[in-house]
Amino acid sequence: MAERSLDLILCDARQGEPELRPFKLILGSEETATVGLALMRAGIAFGQEDPVLARKGCFGVFGKRKDWDSPIYAGDRLELYSPLLIDPKTVRRKKANQNQDAKFQAAAAKRKARRL
Repeated sequence: MAERSLDLILCDARQGEPELRPFKLILGSEETATVGLALMRAGIAFGQEDPVLARKGCFGVFGKRKDWDSPIYAGDRLELYSPLLIDPKTVRRKKANQNQDAKFQAAAAKRKARRL
C-alpha cells in the first residue's frame, strides 16, 4: 500500500481576516483527492450533509466555487467563504433603478428648461 500526499493551503475566511495555513492531505492507494475528502481530513466537515457546509458556494479552490466531489491537486488553495451579507443581484438591480431615475429626472429638467 503506497500512500501519497498532497500539499495544500487552507484559507479560512469565514470569520474576520482570512487565515492561511499549510495542510498535507494524505491519501491511501485507492483514494482520489477531492475537495470533500480534504475538508473532512482537515476536520472542517464530517460529511457532505454537514450543516457547516450546507449553503451553496461556501468553499472553492483559487476563488472558483467547487462541488464536494471536485478533484483537488497539489499546490491548490482550498478556500472557505463567509456567507454573503447582501445579494449582488439585488444591489445591481437597485443601482440600475437609481440610474434610470436619474435619467428621467434629467429629461424632465430639460423639458422644463425649454418651456421657460
